[in-house]
Amino acid sequence: MTEGLAEVGPELVRRAVAAGVQRLTVLWGGWVGPVEQAVADSGVEWTRLEAQEFMSNTLTWAESIRAEGVVREPYDFPSALVHEADIAAVAAVALLDDGHAGQSYNLTGPDPLTPSERVAILSRTLRRDIAFEPITHEQAIDRLTATGVSRADAEYVVGWYAESSDSSKTVDDTVVRVTGRPARTFAQWVDEHADRF
Repeated sequence: MTEGLAEVGPELVRRAVAAGVQRLTVLWGGWVGPVEQAVADSGVEWTRLEAQEFMSNTLTWAESIRAEGVVREPYDFPSALVHEADIAAVAAVALLDDGHAGQSYNLTGPDPLTPSERVAILSRTLRRDIAFEPITHEQAIDRLTATGVSRADAEYVVGWYAESSDSSKTVDDTVVRVTGRPARTFAQWVDEHADRF
């Protein structure tokens, strides 16, 4: 992620290029900010990885699932979450193989899933009843700010779910095109992380 790197990120890019780095990949923070622009302006081959939502975001539910058997979210819209290992696999190919310079790759998993559908998959895998309970937009913001997130950042995150883009819920075949194998499913991700819940 590039969040928090707005000040130092461009300098890191400059130093990498000065050290002889010939290819860069950057995992965007949801928009083209200073770091992404510095990579594009670096003069070396670059690839931007535009992951829509990480499957690992599901870990934010772990505590409430363990403690209460419940997930609370303000919206139940679909998202084509991508496995973090697929992001890494695309990055590795872009860094090692020719033909990826100047590309912006939309990265998704193979299925658009709503939070309640993800909860159902978790329930089946964990063999536990897990409830999905809607909360309000403001409750979601308050929950984030209570963890130390700024109000502006909390509003951005919750707002992203409230007005998700077509690209966030539309399955893209980039992972299979770049890596030669299908994108990992959410069920696979849950199998790998079941002990965290």
